[in-house]
Amino acid sequence: MTSQENRRITDLGTLKAISHPLRMRLYRALFVARTATASQLADQVDEAVSLVSYHLRKLADHGLIEEAENRSADGRERWWQPASDGFSVQEEDLKDAPELLAASAALGRTLSEQRADLHRRFLDERLTWSSEWRAAALSSEWLPRFTAAELAALGEELEAVLRKHDKKARAAEAAGDTEGRENVAVHLHGFPYRGVG
Repeated sequence: MTSQENRRITDLGTLKAISHPLRMRLYRALFVARTATASQLADQVDEAVSLVSYHLRKLADHGLIEEAENRSADGRERWWQPASDGFSVQEEDLKDAPELLAASAALGRTLSEQRADLHRRFLDERLTWSSEWRAAALSSEWLPRFTAAELAALGEELEAVLRKHDKKARAAEAAGDTEGRENVAVHLHGFPYRGVG
């Protein structure tokens, strides 16, 4: 059964496993679907079922996903689900470990590229969405001057707000309120920088 907790990744093997671009796409697709088979996921990522099955097993080896209850009469196909309600990588777990820092950077680049691709796809397909969805979509940039402590506090508050709304939406969906519900990506970045180029 999927844990309601966020999985904190602290080991090199798991960081390397989830940093693989196809594995991250599969993890995201499975997270959205909540349960799926390798063939269902293969259709979503446009890859061979055998390759998808291999990468799903690698994610399972590291405890990121797990087998789910069989949802079809055909017992030959394995069903998968996320093993937790997401994952996180904390800076304090990486310090003094160059190999963990490098793997974390690789994961960050993979996530950044995939998030940018997802947003670009929305921009390209924008007119296929209703005016209600186009008006609801948000994109903003703020350039405040913070201390590290202020940025950390902001991150904690934003995460709490997102968790509250996600929990509320999941409860409504579980109660049968599915009308007009779509998958939504919310990407937050907050980091220091110097200069604009």
